[in-house]
Amino acid sequence: MKSSDTTLETSQENPLGYEKESKLLVGFAIPCIISMLVTALYNIVDQIFIGQGVGMLGNAATNIAFPLSTTCTAISLLLGIGSATNFSLHLGAGEKDESAKYAGNGMCLMAVFGISLFLLTTIFLTPMLKFFGATTDVLPYAEAYTRITAIGFPFLIANTGMSKLILADGSPRYSMISMLIGAVVNTILDPVFIFVLNMGMTGAALATIIGQMISFCISLRYMFHFKTIRLTKDSFHVTGRHCRNIFMLGASACFNQIAMTVVQIVMNNTLAHYGAQSVYGGDIPLACSGIITKVNMIFMSFVIGISQGTQPVIGFNYGAKKYRRVSNTYLLALSAASVLSVIAFICFQVFPRQIISAFGNGSELYFQFSERYFRIYMFLTIINGIQPVTSNFFNSIGKSRLGVFMSLTRQILFLLPLIVIFPIFMGIDGVMYAGPIADGAAAVVCGYFTVRELRELKQLENNAAVN
Repeated sequence: MKSSDTTLETSQENPLGYEKESKLLVGFAIPCIISMLVTALYNIVDQIFIGQGVGMLGNAATNIAFPLSTTCTAISLLLGIGSATNFSLHLGAGEKDESAKYAGNGMCLMAVFGISLFLLTTIFLTPMLKFFGATTDVLPYAEAYTRITAIGFPFLIANTGMSKLILADGSPRYSMISMLIGAVVNTILDPVFIFVLNMGMTGAALATIIGQMISFCISLRYMFHFKTIRLTKDSFHVTGRHCRNIFMLGASACFNQIAMTVVQIVMNNTLAHYGAQSVYGGDIPLACSGIITKVNMIFMSFVIGISQGTQPVIGFNYGAKKYRRVSNTYLLALSAASVLSVIAFICFQVFPRQIISAFGNGSELYFQFSERYFRIYMFLTIINGIQPVTSNFFNSIGKSRLGVFMSLTRQILFLLPLIVIFPIFMGIDGVMYAGPIADGAAAVVCGYFTVRELRELKQLENNAAVN
């Protein structure tokens, strides 16, 4: 059978090739959203219980440890989305053996990277946390928390990465359940360990890693029960070609997280430095910034979940040369993300004090800084859905360089320089105003490349119709 015939047959058999785009987007996006929400909830739940049980210094400590959490996410997305995108593209082209090899190679890389990060964090824990911006008062809390959460890094990376492969295999519900069960376990154990057993930061960390280990076991079980492929010993034979392609197509999502990590580290140090020169002091900005970052993660979980939900649909149909379905899926995702952005904007502008109060009490200065930070830094949340959806779109059609560039626009190209330069002239307020300016600039850049790409897809669609 010819390759084109195989592709046609595969696209006719697989619902990704013929099911209504809106139905597919809902079916794949909802589990992705829940999966991303679970990742955010691990941090949010810890933050709430730590804020109530330990206090402001505990909240600041979780903010200091947060770059390691985003590093885990970066690695898991690099390997999970990289292997899942290659999986989808080859599945759409009817090449099931290649799909299996990308799944096996991805799993091997997840194990290697997860163990390596655990060892590095354990060996260099104290200097690493100081580099992340820990003050003298916050450091002991951050050490107690991170020393234990590091044990869960291999499980977190493997579970998040495997969930993308499960999604690409057409089992979004299973992917969702594996992540959700771990979050529920964490939520139940947090108050038990923190309040009942009086374990403080150590208890929060233990609850987190137990939940991650349980989710990992559930996802690992699926790896032996793929619907569209069968893993063999040959699938786990790691090759340079497969690793390179995984890294290329996972780089966009990974670099976005790395950029967040870099920005978070610089921001922590900037807030501590300029906060000490203001009426707020160094610890209040660190605690408030960490809370607001994690609240924003809830909104971004919806947006990123929608963008990741498009990956199997866009990747499969691009491989099957169904370009109209590719464009329709992207535009539907962009519309949904924009609606959510408007809702988040209203919440951040109208209810900042109510949101921050959920994470514990503080002084009037604490709430004053939080309200200003919410209203100024998050002012252009209304357009923040554009960049992640567009970045993942380019990655899903195999244009990894554009995907990487899109993922770096807000964080590295615009935000990082602004949070370094603005505070020199504006003090701690400079950090707040850097946010909306970076958001606006990134939206403009993404919009330009999106219009150009949609025109190219239209041309490909017309050419396919003629042929």
